[in-house]
Amino acid sequence: MDKTPVIITATPNVCWLHPEVPYPCTPEERAEEAGLCAENGAAVLHMHGEDSWAESIRAVRSRSDIIIQCGMSSLSLDSRMEALESGTDMLSVIASHHDEAFAGGINTNVLHTRDELEAYASASARYGIRMEFEIWHTGSIWNLAYLIKRDLVSPPFVTTLFFNWPGGTWSPADPEEYLHRRRYLPEDSVATVSIMGEGQMELLACALAAGDHIRVGTEDNPYGRNGTLLATHELVREAAELSCSMGRPVATPAEAREILGIGYIRE
Repeated sequence: MDKTPVIITATPNVCWLHPEVPYPCTPEERAEEAGLCAENGAAVLHMHGEDSWAESIRAVRSRSDIIIQCGMSSLSLDSRMEALESGTDMLSVIASHHDEAFAGGINTNVLHTRDELEAYASASARYGIRMEFEIWHTGSIWNLAYLIKRDLVSPPFVTTLFFNWPGGTWSPADPEEYLHRRRYLPEDSVATVSIMGEGQMELLACALAAGDHIRVGTEDNPYGRNGTLLATHELVREAAELSCSMGRPVATPAEAREILGIGYIRE
């Protein structure tokens, strides 16, 4: 068993499969939930704050030292510049086509070109922000390798592998798919897994056993191990308990910053 501290990423955002599930929607609510997530073991906050990036980042920073990872990677770079200018620690960037299909007819179908990825890499380097690459299949890994070969990104290469998210970039939440994709990640990669819905706990355990990191919250799956609807900080607590039971200590934000190559907290 790998004893590397496990980074838990919390996702207290809209539940795409069950949009009626409550989640924090204001900067103040995001900050409060972020603090609770940190207290229960999360080192990274994957935040949707496209309505108020600057205010949400400030509010979260006032509540805890959790690492801020700004999401909504389906959006254009121009629409996310406020997050970079406000000093987020990380920026989620989908490394390939973005095709998802959710409850209520919510569909996302966006082609993210390599030119766009190069622009994201340039902007992130300019602002000193670590990119987090969303990896949906091996083609996403090819695009990441494309950036690496051109010296547009530097290690560690922070990735999140997605499983069982419905739509044209769907993949099964099983160990074979995880290990297959994991095998092709570049050297110096840091991998987190995100599983939507069924099969979450089994694949989280597989990732923990392999030495990788995990992501939980209402955005991924709002139900706990016994099927009860839980807030994200409660899902983080369950994930921390699972990690510890498997012999993996839970990383603090400071430890996670070292693993992810994030040097300091921006003011």
